[in-house]
Amino acid sequence: MRIDTVDARTKLKPRRAPYWQKLATGQHLGYRKMVQGGNGSWLAQAYDETTRKQTRKSLGVFDDHPPSKRFDIAVGKAREWFDHLSAGGGFTVLTVRDACRDYVENVRRDRPATAQDAEARFKRWVLTHKIADVQLQKLTERHVRDWRTWVTDSDVVVNPCAAEPVTRKRAPASINRDMSALRAALNHAHRARAVTSDMSWRFALGAIAKADGRRHLYLDLHQRRGLIDHAQSDLAAFVKALSLVPVRPGALAALTVADFDARLGVLRVGKDKTGGERKITLPKDSAAFFEIQCGAKTPLSPLLARADGKRWDKDYWKKPLKAAAQAAGLSAQTTAYTLRHSVITDLVVNGLDLLTVAQMSGTSVAMIERHYGHHRAEHAAAALANLVP
Repeated sequence: MRIDTVDARTKLKPRRAPYWQKLATGQHLGYRKMVQGGNGSWLAQAYDETTRKQTRKSLGVFDDHPPSKRFDIAVGKAREWFDHLSAGGGFTVLTVRDACRDYVENVRRDRPATAQDAEARFKRWVLTHKIADVQLQKLTERHVRDWRTWVTDSDVVVNPCAAEPVTRKRAPASINRDMSALRAALNHAHRARAVTSDMSWRFALGAIAKADGRRHLYLDLHQRRGLIDHAQSDLAAFVKALSLVPVRPGALAALTVADFDARLGVLRVGKDKTGGERKITLPKDSAAFFEIQCGAKTPLSPLLARADGKRWDKDYWKKPLKAAAQAAGLSAQTTAYTLRHSVITDLVVNGLDLLTVAQMSGTSVAMIERHYGHHRAEHAAAALANLVP
C-alpha cells in the first residue's frame, strides 16, 4: 500500500492499524490514519534480530509542513533512527532528562551519596534548562556549550536571609562538579547504547583547567563558638558536632543513634562520599556531647535531629546557618562545609600525620596533601625559623 503521495494517503480508509511502506529489508515507514480528512501520524518500524521482534518508533504528525513534503520528512526521520540502530544504538529513545534519571538510579544502590549529590545538581542545573528535553540522538555540541555558558554565567545568592541579597559568580570548582555530574550521566547513556557517539559532550564538558578546589575560608575556635552561640538550639548542636569531627555535613546528618558507641566513645561513619565505613575514637568531652544527643532516642533515630525530630539536610540547615553567620559577624560565604575545612586545617596545623587526617576525614592522602599541604609547609617554615641563632 502506497503512502508516498498526498492522493494515495487521502484514499486510505481510517483504521487503527498503520499502513506500511517498505524502505529497505527490515525497515518500514508507517502511516496511521484514524479519521477521514484528518492528518495521520507517521511511524518507523525496524526488525530487532536479538529479540526477533519488530520495534516501532513514533515520528510525529508533521502538520507544520505542507502535505506534499511530509512523506520525505518522515523518511528522513525514519532513516536517522535506522542509522542509529545500525551503528549499535539501542531501540529506546532517551532525552537528557531520561539519562540523568537513569544514572541516578544506577548508582543509588552502591553509591547513595553520589546519587543524592548528582540528583540535586540535576534538579538545579539540568532539569531547569531546555537541554533536559533534547533527545540524546539529536544532542549537539552547541546544545552542551549553551548549557555550559548558562551554568557559568548564573550567579548565586550568598546571603539569602538578608533584605538585599548579594550575589557572586559561581566558583570554577563548583561548575566543574556540575559538569562532571552531567558528563557521568551522558557517559552512562553512551555505554547503554542510548546514543552511539559522545562527541557532542566530550570536549564541551571539559573541566575548567584553573579551578582551585582549595576552600580558603577558615573559622578559628572563637569564630566557631560565635556561630554556635548565634544558631537556634537544634542547629547549634549540629554546628557543634561539625566542629568536633572532620565529617562531611551530609554524612553527619545521616548518622543514627546506633552509630555512636557510648561505652567505647566511638563514632561510626558509614554513609559518606567515599562509600566506605570508618570509625573515629572521640576524646572524653566530645563523646559526652554525642551521648547527650542520643538521649532516650531509639537506635534508628537521627543522632542529630531538627527540633521536629526529623533528619537534617542542606535544604534545612543552609538558610539558618547563613542567618547565624550573619548574626555572629562572620563571612557571608560561611557554609556547613566551612566547619569541616576548619577542623581539618586545625588537625594538619597541629601536626597530626596526613594519613590519619585522611582516614578520619574519609578522603585520600593525596586530597589532603593537595588542599591542606600548604599548612604543613608554613608549619615547617616556622619551625625552621626557630633554629636561627
